[in-house]
Amino acid sequence: MEQENTENVSILIGEAQLILAEKRTSLAVLRSGVAVLALPITVLSFLIATSKYYDFFSVLHFVIPLFCILGALTLFGIYLIARSVIRMQRHDKLLKKIKAKNSAISELMD
Repeated sequence: MEQENTENVSILIGEAQLILAEKRTSLAVLRSGVAVLALPITVLSFLIATSKYYDFFSVLHFVIPLFCILGALTLFGIYLIARSVIRMQRHDKLLKKIKAKNSAISELMD
């Protein structure tokens, strides 16, 4: 009986480690999403800061594709951030279920 309980606890600990590794990956995706989202803001700030050196309408053929790329990067950054937040919430729910299964694991994870 004691061996079954020990095996059960070790399986639950393994599951918790797997979920925490997935959560770490989601945090890395969140960090990447923030970096991708910061890039368009940086480029736009640079364009605004140097706007006195060019005429906006004379370089419109460069600006329109640039804004399209910046818009795509903004959407991609928002997608990465939203996806990672949703996955981290799912990981938290799974960890709560594992904590509820065994009180010994609950003590370790708090």
